[in-house]
Amino acid sequence: MKPNMTLFEDYKIRRTYDEETEIWWFSVIDIVQVLTQQSDFQAARNYWKVLKNRLTKEGSEVVTNCNRLKMTAVDGKQRLTDVATAETLLRLVQSVPSPKSEPIKLWLAKVGYERMQEMADPSRSLDRARKTWQQHGRSKKWTQQRMTGQETRNKLTDYWAEHDIKQGEEFAILTNIIHQEWAEVSVKDHKNLKGLQSQNLRDHMSEAELIFTALAELSTRQIAETEDASGMTENTDAAKAGGNISKKAREALEAKTGKKVVSKGNYLPRTKKINKDKGSTKK
Repeated sequence: MKPNMTLFEDYKIRRTYDEETEIWWFSVIDIVQVLTQQSDFQAARNYWKVLKNRLTKEGSEVVTNCNRLKMTAVDGKQRLTDVATAETLLRLVQSVPSPKSEPIKLWLAKVGYERMQEMADPSRSLDRARKTWQQHGRSKKWTQQRMTGQETRNKLTDYWAEHDIKQGEEFAILTNIIHQEWAEVSVKDHKNLKGLQSQNLRDHMSEAELIFTALAELSTRQIAETEDASGMTENTDAAKAGGNISKKAREALEAKTGKKVVSKGNYLPRTKKINKDKGSTKK
């Protein structure tokens, strides 16, 4: 986990980045403080306590989807606090009457939450993603494959969400099982191979890596749907089976071409090396 602090107007928003799941988690109380425009942190905390109880009684998924992580409190100590992803926060914002509702939605969108943007306006999100990738030098062919793979990914996570799989840790576990099965390397080790840190692994995959990832996730979803898999045990079996289908296809391609699909290639900016003797630069 990587702690971080960001600002919305004059409010400090605590957040933490989970490298395993590639998800930012925000402090719920900090967001509530913005929405209620409370200068006093304790007042915002009390508001959230009351709202949390009401939402729980109503059976709202907002509270269920919240997590608890340690963040720096006002006294400087690390204390457990309620945190939520952008998607959960979008639902929370709708539960709090506030003139800051629309500004906070826009602010969250600017921080880079593609999944939430897709919920609000899928076409705008896709257009923005396409332009961003092309600005970073990706080919039209790569961009199309990346977008197709994302659509496949979204359909799989939608299935998980509807079949007793919790967003966050359980999503990450199943994703890693699929990846380990088809690539024979974990998501973390694949990122290390490419020299990535907080970057999204898929944004640095080759065309072949994207295709086999999509095949594994497509196969996983279709197997899960066929077997009506529900819960971690059944979906783990589907993940292993789906990943194995892609693994066999990868091995067949590698046998024909003599080239490994999983590579250390990435799209990180090239750094210039300075020749101290001549004062020249080399890429």
